[in-house]
Amino acid sequence: MTAVGPLFYARGFTTVGMDEVRAVAGVSLKRLYRLFPSKEDLIEQVLLAWREDWETNIVAQVKSAQVPRDRLLAVFDFLAAWFTTEGFRGCAFINSFGELSGTSGRIGAIVRAQKAEFQDYLARVAAEIGAPATLAPQLAILAEGAVTTAAISASPEPARQARAAAEILIDVALGTHPHPGHGSGAREDTSGPDLP
Repeated sequence: MTAVGPLFYARGFTTVGMDEVRAVAGVSLKRLYRLFPSKEDLIEQVLLAWREDWETNIVAQVKSAQVPRDRLLAVFDFLAAWFTTEGFRGCAFINSFGELSGTSGRIGAIVRAQKAEFQDYLARVAAEIGAPATLAPQLAILAEGAVTTAAISASPEPARQARAAAEILIDVALGTHPHPGHGSGAREDTSGPDLP
């Protein structure tokens, strides 16, 4: 069923009918329904395959970094490359959640599990460099925000911006970078921005 993944990613799950799936997969409709009694069953399998691909690619990118600190930043390097691929339209899991979670608790559960696993993975990588547990969720939010922003803006620039922010967070977490406004005699401005 890997052949149908790109079709669903490009157009979403609700707009693609089982006849199209059958044609792309090259199997009869009868066989398709024998393998997947419902469309939801098929969608679950596609999401699980995407999750495995995501994990494999992220882990490979992270392991390619030689310097421990750079392993966390490698996540954002992976995003930068992904954002420039043809047909990029954001996170398949976020898209699926927005499209289907209201009607399928099973789909919502798969997406939540994928997001939790990504954050857990970041926590393990962060722990290897002695960073506190608070760093992983911050980096996860940066990464997820970069993916969504890149999809909407059709620009790879959010990966660079998120990476720059991640560098600051990592350095602060490791104690190699002072908090803004602390330790330099500067007073922190708490007045907030001027809003119209």
